[in-house]
Amino acid sequence: MSEPLPQPDIHYLQRVLLEMLAIPSPTGFTDTIVRYVAERLEELGIPFELTRRGTLRATLKGRKSSPDRAVAVHLDTIGAAVRSIQDNGRLTLTPVGCWSSRFAEGSRVSVFTDNGVIRGSVLPLMASGHAFNTAVDQLPVSWDHVELRLDAYCATRADCESLGVNVGDFVAFDPLPEFTESGHISARHLDDKAGVAALLAALKAVVASGQEPVIDCHPLFTITEETGSGAASALPWDVSEFVGIDIAPVAPGQHSSEHAVSVAMQDSSGPYDYHLSRHLLKLGQSHDLPVRRDLFRYYFSDAHSAVTAGHDIRTALVAFGCDATHGYERTHIDSLSALAKMLCAYLLSPPVFASDAQPANASLKNFSKQLEHGTQMESETRVPAVDSLLGK
Repeated sequence: MSEPLPQPDIHYLQRVLLEMLAIPSPTGFTDTIVRYVAERLEELGIPFELTRRGTLRATLKGRKSSPDRAVAVHLDTIGAAVRSIQDNGRLTLTPVGCWSSRFAEGSRVSVFTDNGVIRGSVLPLMASGHAFNTAVDQLPVSWDHVELRLDAYCATRADCESLGVNVGDFVAFDPLPEFTESGHISARHLDDKAGVAALLAALKAVVASGQEPVIDCHPLFTITEETGSGAASALPWDVSEFVGIDIAPVAPGQHSSEHAVSVAMQDSSGPYDYHLSRHLLKLGQSHDLPVRRDLFRYYFSDAHSAVTAGHDIRTALVAFGCDATHGYERTHIDSLSALAKMLCAYLLSPPVFASDAQPANASLKNFSKQLEHGTQMESETRVPAVDSLLGK
């Protein structure tokens, strides 16, 4: 009889999520969040190594060391940087990561100078209805039409420079988290701190259960996913399976839900691995988890960066359902719980293909089959007679 699936500690998941949301970590400004997650791994007794820039590469030992697998989340979030200092002492911004200035307007922020932190607000160029009347509603939505007002005496460029503000300073947007009795969790930067919390909760549950994974698994915590390079140089091992953990947009035209875990079948980079994706779907079904399939049309993940870096790996993506992604995001504890349970099941599952341990020796004998040949070819392709097209 197989051992029962470890049950993630949901209180722990919520606590580490809230603690991580309190740590600003726009791409390029991630040292503090890396230290936080490293401390959590130390508490769990999971060994890890650190790359030069801060990607965490951990190892959960299994009964076999090959083929090994990786699961990846990212610690970096969207944010902004100072593009220029205006003559009136206000700052123009450039986005860090891809997101709309519509969600920046009205936000409280922290500007990280070389010497400290200055608080401020992001405002549209016409911010006062009393001064501009209906013109306020006619401003285009773009980063060229917002500015940052610092909470300091700052009426000129010289004033601003005297505060130590420089071009390129990072700007972090307040997360504004709220955990409601309904189970909803609203905040900025759930992408991907909610995914990180789910993975940490899954790792904690597996370690506490005493169950040994079938093969080595490498949890990866990357720091540049929002700008595209994420897991590109994060795989020093002979990994055969790579599962990204990220956010699933809940919106018209999508199939994801705030009350389910999504398995992405395809994103902007193309289809994910047929066999690994269906392995995850079967795990969800066998453990009675709420699982959705979905396609993400405007989306890249750490899996994409790993493949484009040249790694010969099977890739898949699991994600928590979230409304208003890259805006003021909202998910539900149902989705995070389902994600953590699926990760527990995956960490303890056998490899999709044991033969992937030796890809250099791959042969047709061991090669995978999506459908049996007879089934795939049971419908003949109708081709007209040549003579009917070319004439006799």
